[in-house]
Amino acid sequence: MTADTRLKEIDVSNPGGGGLSALDERDFSGLAERHRRELHVHCYRMLGSFQDAEDTVQETFLRAWRRRETFEGRSTVRAWLYKIATNACLDLLAKRRPEPATGGEVLWLQPYPDRLLDELSADAADEPESAAVARETIELAYIVAVQHLAPRPRAVLILRDVLGWPAKDVAELLGDSVNSVNSALQRARAGMREHLPAERQDWTGGEEDAATRELVRRFTDASVATDVATLATMLRDDVRFSMPPTPGLCIGRVAVLNDWSADGFESMTGLRALPTAANRQPAVAFYHRRKPTGAYLPLTIDVLRINGGAVTEIVTFHADQFPLLGLPDRLQAEG
Repeated sequence: MTADTRLKEIDVSNPGGGGLSALDERDFSGLAERHRRELHVHCYRMLGSFQDAEDTVQETFLRAWRRRETFEGRSTVRAWLYKIATNACLDLLAKRRPEPATGGEVLWLQPYPDRLLDELSADAADEPESAAVARETIELAYIVAVQHLAPRPRAVLILRDVLGWPAKDVAELLGDSVNSVNSALQRARAGMREHLPAERQDWTGGEEDAATRELVRRFTDASVATDVATLATMLRDDVRFSMPPTPGLCIGRVAVLNDWSADGFESMTGLRALPTAANRQPAVAFYHRRKPTGAYLPLTIDVLRINGGAVTEIVTFHADQFPLLGLPDRLQAEG
């Protein structure tokens, strides 16, 4: 008997008929795994770190297996798993998550690969919950702004505004009153307005257009050529640049260009680039030629936010994030 057949024969919503307790470990795992990606995205929004989200989903499944007899069938298994995952995130935040650095930097920030978001979008294409993976709630500006919220208002915001849960269900999850949840939501929304870029608050999403793709191409070519003068023409006056986990947020075109000059960017040679994508934003992976092999090895990944025909933010990630985005570990020398 296959796991799917076994699950069909067990009414998991009926504790009296055995419910989740009637499942063996393999079948329970099969049931939980159906929700892994969306739970992972949920934990990523809460925590801002892909790896922390990975660890928290594993903790969620472990807690769910150990407490499977507590599932009373009053909600779906999916909602029950979201409750466990949210509490696992809150526990982690209470134990070890630091506050954002002075200036608003989130030094633990990691990218989320579009290829994995595509996997979830395909699974949820016909479900109302597909709104949970909308562009505006996964891009880096949103994730960074969320990290500035206190943990419980953060959970309320994501459950209410991203997942669309009723206030009553959120109150039950958090052990709070509906009034408390509504108050927390208002505070969270105010906090988001404070930390989101001004134009981001009216952002409507959508696929990249031809002009954006052309700007990314020009940005890539100028970066490979280390042509700072050309790059400067693509940066908005108030452009932001950060490189987590390295401290040092730069705001403004002049400050960003000065930072690049101090790092010797203009004198760098031997670069190649590959296009990629993260957090529903265009990204470029750069490789640097290393002697004596001549191979091009991972250097950095630039994730770009583009608005009004200009680059408004660059978040640069280190080479350790290349495997996460499914990028090759080297490029062979040309010729």
